[in-house]
Amino acid sequence: MVVVVLVEPAGPLNIGSVARLCANFGVDQLRLVNPRCDPKGKDSLRMAVHAGARLETAVTYTTLESAVADCSRVVATCGRLDHGSIPLQTPDQALNWLIAGDGTVAVVFGREDRGLTNDELRICHRVLTLHSGDSYPSLNLSHAVAIVLHDMARLEHTTPPNAECSPDPASAPQLSGLIEDAADLLLECGFLLPHTREARMAKVRDLLHRASSRTEEVAMLRGMVRQLRWAMNAKRI
Repeated sequence: MVVVVLVEPAGPLNIGSVARLCANFGVDQLRLVNPRCDPKGKDSLRMAVHAGARLETAVTYTTLESAVADCSRVVATCGRLDHGSIPLQTPDQALNWLIAGDGTVAVVFGREDRGLTNDELRICHRVLTLHSGDSYPSLNLSHAVAIVLHDMARLEHTTPPNAECSPDPASAPQLSGLIEDAADLLLECGFLLPHTREARMAKVRDLLHRASSRTEEVAMLRGMVRQLRWAMNAKRI
């Protein structure tokens, strides 16, 4: 199942247009994270045309992590030049990998005015850019959705089966749980300081993403971290 996730969309016309695109390209579900307007208002319904059912069944979430918690593969889109060290892929690279996944897969789009934050990009497994031009790389939200969904449909008809048959990586909540446990341990032992915690653990998350760490691997690492923390506390008693 393919889902489209919009993070804090502010324009009802954009939401309606995206709902129509979901119907055009057979996307199973539209998910909205903290929409900044009424996603089922008259303007959204007018732009959705005959895809009003997609708006009626759209699900709203409070966080991006909860919106993609059940997704085996998640690809984010990025039109910003200041994305830090997060690697960007071409649509063919990221979407070939996405459509080879099992279960529910998601494409995530950011706010109309500023896209996704780097922390939000790190929740997703891979990040694509549309290379629309260095001077003004940001596209209109519905235009970006149209291009990505068109590319997905094209690749589904031209890519050989199992072209990207690597195992699915761990989910965003699983990675976040490991990161939080590891950060607490590293703070306790003095490796991290409170003011460096966020930046350093973001690099750890990037490393785990590059390694495509699987669910069982993340569970093993989290077990190690918890055992180490227990052993440290036991010695103090």
